[in-house]
Amino acid sequence: MQSLWPRSFSAFQGPGQKYFDPSNPRTYAARLEKSDLDKETVGRILRAESASSNGFEGLPLFAAAVVAGNNAGLSPLVLNGLSAGYVLSRVLYNYVYIFLGGNRAQAGLRTPVWFVGIGCLMTLFVKAGLAKW
Repeated sequence: MQSLWPRSFSAFQGPGQKYFDPSNPRTYAARLEKSDLDKETVGRILRAESASSNGFEGLPLFAAAVVAGNNAGLSPLVLNGLSAGYVLSRVLYNYVYIFLGGNRAQAGLRTPVWFVGIGCLMTLFVKAGLAKW
């Protein structure tokens, strides 16, 4: 869900909707660049597309961490807490990326938020490994 929200924001609603071609979605960025939308709006839409891609790229790591934790028999409190921490960090990451990313002073917030999410996943892997040791 956290990976789909930015796509729905960028392509299926709002000002970018009329430039999205579902039969050829990879041309979306080029269409936006040529659009009559202002530079700030185009930047926000392109950042939403990037945030969506980034979320999908991290999905296999999330799935593997949850499977490892579940397979190792981690307590539901630990497994659910770290999983929820990752998902919440991704929601915050998307917000920071899309809405604050245009401001160079605030764009740097994205990195620590990303590390919080990755930290949750790495903690799951380490706890799973130690539980099986």
